[in-house]
Amino acid sequence: TKKRLALAQVRKDIVKLARYLQGTRSLVPLRLTVVDESPQRSRSLGRRRAMFISKKNRLECYSYLFKEGVCVAKKDVFKPQHDEIEIPNLEVLNLMKSLKSRGFVRETFNWQYYYWYLTNEGIEYLREYLHLPAEIVPATLKKASARPVSAGAGARPPNAERVDDGPGFGRGFGRGGGDGFGRGRGAPVEASA
Repeated sequence: TKKRLALAQVRKDIVKLARYLQGTRSLVPLRLTVVDESPQRSRSLGRRRAMFISKKNRLECYSYLFKEGVCVAKKDVFKPQHDEIEIPNLEVLNLMKSLKSRGFVRETFNWQYYYWYLTNEGIEYLREYLHLPAEIVPATLKKASARPVSAGAGARPPNAERVDDGPGFGRGFGRGGGDGFGRGRGAPVEASA
């Protein structure tokens, strides 16, 4: 990289200077030591650090994700504990980031909250990782039971007009008809004598 090229040029210039000084002053021995950056430090500058997560916490997070099929976490790395799982929020964020990079979850970010949804590949991976049988599926894939419909809460027919006693917000099922402003007002009503 540019840093290494610049450092190599500095070394060459120092060696040239040392040879010149030794040639003019033969009585003074000259020793030059070039201090270089350690290769360990220069390699780690561009990398992210790895995070060690205990197997207990990893299993707890993965089992929760498999059971629910989704996971929600606030974007807060200093939060001591996740809302649903008994592990630090930072570990949940990093585990989900790892699963996302491998294509096992789909991520949505909205209003400082992350939402992760298991993909089919993620379900297979977690089933294998957690040693679960094929009969067990996440809650998002289970069929919802039929709920009883309460009286008056049935669905409206598609062409039904909405009956409204007073002024309301929104457009409702019909257009126009009100004395509001904007589109749909129609022609002015003539007064009859």
